Amino acid sequence: MIRLPFTEGLSDLDVRVFEAIAHAPSPLLDATMRPLSASADHGRLWFVLAGGMALTRRTDLQRAAVRGVVTLGAASLLANQVGKRLYPRRRPNASRITVERLRRQPMSSSFPSGHSASAAAFATAVATENRPVGFALGLLAGAVGLSRITTGAHYPGDVLGGFLLGSGLAVLGARLVPPVDENILILAPPSPAVEPPRPRGAGVTVLVNPASGDGTGARVLDHITEALPAARIVEVAEADDLDRLAADAAAGAEVLGVAGGDGTVATVARHALAAGLPLAVFAAGTFNHFAKDVGTATAEATVAAVRDGRAAQVDVLLLNEETVILNTASIGAYPEFVRMRERYQNSARKPVAAFRAALHVLRHSSPVTVTMNGAEVSTLFFFLGNGRYGAPGLFPGRRARLDGGLIDVRYLTTGHRFERLRLAASLLSGRIRNSHLYQEAQVPEFTIESAEPIRVAHDGEAGEPTTRADFRLDYRSLRVFGTAKVPR
Repeated sequence: MIRLPFTEGLSDLDVRVFEAIAHAPSPLLDATMRPLSASADHGRLWFVLAGGMALTRRTDLQRAAVRGVVTLGAASLLANQVGKRLYPRRRPNASRITVERLRRQPMSSSFPSGHSASAAAFATAVATENRPVGFALGLLAGAVGLSRITTGAHYPGDVLGGFLLGSGLAVLGARLVPPVDENILILAPPSPAVEPPRPRGAGVTVLVNPASGDGTGARVLDHITEALPAARIVEVAEADDLDRLAADAAAGAEVLGVAGGDGTVATVARHALAAGLPLAVFAAGTFNHFAKDVGTATAEATVAAVRDGRAAQVDVLLLNEETVILNTASIGAYPEFVRMRERYQNSARKPVAAFRAALHVLRHSSPVTVTMNGAEVSTLFFFLGNGRYGAPGLFPGRRARLDGGLIDVRYLTTGHRFERLRLAASLLSGRIRNSHLYQEAQVPEFTIESAEPIRVAHDGEAGEPTTRADFRLDYRSLRVFGTAKVPR
């Protein structure tokens, strides 16, 4: 028999808490605790609930039912056949408990509570497959644990020990057999593009804006001139017609390169796509989102990829079959949200900055009412991405791949009661994805219609007013020098 020293020091407190709960006069406890405790005998309550979940047509609840029953069985076996033998403990003295609550005491050891272990195991296991249902069952499991104290069957320490045992087994089970994430997409392997090595940059034409990125463009221009001496350089001034210059450059190039911000890159990419040319992106803007996600965050990385002939095929997002979008598009207040978040990040951590930016937009912006894929929606935040971004919620982060064939759509709906309070609670708790205000989808096509003209901002550009925006993903249509994967 193993003695647990910590229980000896806590036994007096355990008894005092037990007496305070079990002896407290309460008609509500008298009426509910005994039937609830009896319903959980031999796991009957949980088996009934598992049966109800199994009869639904939702696969996540069916998986949760199986996981819950298996974990419950393991917890019950470990608590009753191992735990009680390792630490025999007398049951509480129930002589002063009210008759309405008193039940016949088992003769086995009091520690740990088998009912509590089973309850916690079932609720936690279900939560790994479906969090909202698991949370509701967790409250029920807590009530079952309370019933074991009020009916005189266990001390609070016994119940706590059972909870720890059951929930621990459920967590261990989730590690051994991970729950199914229905948001995980099975994608085809990356598709490398075959390009000849160009050690000196022969056949490469690069459009460079020396003024981009607060002087970064000028430094990139010097580096390209030195590292790829055979490349043709076309300098672009602010007043120049970039669209015309890109068209002329594509006509006589084997590789079309660009050094500038995301908006400049998207414009040149359209001409590379139309001419069937590979694109070389030299990061020279402020953020360089696309260059980072294709693995060319520096000019040196792009030069190395051109010299070695390393390229990949990536997706391109088309707006109304004309505008090329390499990163994201948005309507409503999302551009303002991004601007305010970047401003607040100068003095606060990113989650705090994002929270403050969201509150700013909620206070000072008006929702936009549009029709999305046939359904009318009133929204403040709308984000649409070329490819699936890494993190769920309003702060999408980076893309792991740019060749998945899907558009990432995320938005917040408005017109709900206490929506600002609910949004604030979801943001602070990190559970925005579980909020009914938040919607998310990954689709190959998406359409937005509006009775009034709206602007669709994309890749740092404000966009032109339109009443209809058709988004279509052009699957792996653009060849780009780089790895097309985020470095690990």
